[in-house]
Amino acid sequence: MSAEIDYPTEYDNSGRVADAAQLLDGYIEASANFRERDGLVADYNLAYGQGERNQLDIYWPNENRDAPIVMFIHGGYWKSMDRTAFSHMAEGLLEHGIAVAIPSYTLCPDIQINGIINEMRRACLVLYQTYKQKITVVGHSAGGHLAACMMATDWEGIHHDLPEDLVAAGMGISGIYDLLPILHTPVNDAVQMDVDQASAASPVDWVPEAIQKFEAWVGGDESNEYHRQSRELSERWSMLGTPTNYVSQEGENHFTIIHALTDSDSDIVRKVVELVEHPKAKVKLPRLIKKKVLAEMQTFDMSDSNEDAEKPPSVKAKKPKSRKTNITKAKPPVSRKPATASRKKPRKKRERATVRAES
Repeated sequence: MSAEIDYPTEYDNSGRVADAAQLLDGYIEASANFRERDGLVADYNLAYGQGERNQLDIYWPNENRDAPIVMFIHGGYWKSMDRTAFSHMAEGLLEHGIAVAIPSYTLCPDIQINGIINEMRRACLVLYQTYKQKITVVGHSAGGHLAACMMATDWEGIHHDLPEDLVAAGMGISGIYDLLPILHTPVNDAVQMDVDQASAASPVDWVPEAIQKFEAWVGGDESNEYHRQSRELSERWSMLGTPTNYVSQEGENHFTIIHALTDSDSDIVRKVVELVEHPKAKVKLPRLIKKKVLAEMQTFDMSDSNEDAEKPPSVKAKKPKSRKTNITKAKPPVSRKPATASRKKPRKKRERATVRAES
């Protein structure tokens, strides 16, 4: 643990915001009022797993139930809150014709974080299989961590019939992507991680599907560590080919930043709509490189005039590897200390979401 960083203070969001308790109470009240709206089209308490809290609510823009779906994952440091406090987060997207699914999940210490990750995977799978469409995932705080985990999940590794981009794009709002600092905070009293578990569950070390977009937003008034978390994820994932933007929202704190999801004209809602409509980055071969490649191709002699030339050795095609249909436990990355700047270079081997659930 670095002596230069006071981790308990950096991750004490309620302690940094004087009216945090009132803001959280406001969530609950606004959420209840939203569910009482006349004409609201919603499906409540849909089961996605066997756990008591493995249920989700879906809010639809109309009765057709064929709109694109965003899944919003709530925060609470993996140990508190549920979907009923965040129903109103669907408001802004509904006005753009986008449905919003909001799941609850089992809370620590009744489950470990890798178990919550797998619960959210099941929620994504149920939505995909039920409504036959890919999902955009948005999460706040610990939900931002889970949203990033969904982005970097190897869906084809779970089952070969699943599309690699089952989660087509995502956004983390005030997310936590490096879990090692949590070991040095009171949060870990409930989460109960060790170094290996924290490393294995840190999506900053995972490799997401290339060219699928991810946004890492954070309130301008949040701690240095929260800014470091989003900035570092953006840098590392962008280097690996996943376009990831780090955005600091001036004047917002950890609790006020997600209020923008209730406003159809807010920057966050407009960005989520953009992710739904254009989840992939456009990749084009630069014109100069393309001309160079074409010019080099024209220099090859494709004739058979040189019959005595040595023929290249024949190469047998490799048999495709059999795909696994279950989630296997990934080899945990090398343990590392919480750091603010330096990290090892990313692994070349693709090692993404293969964490086994534990209860």
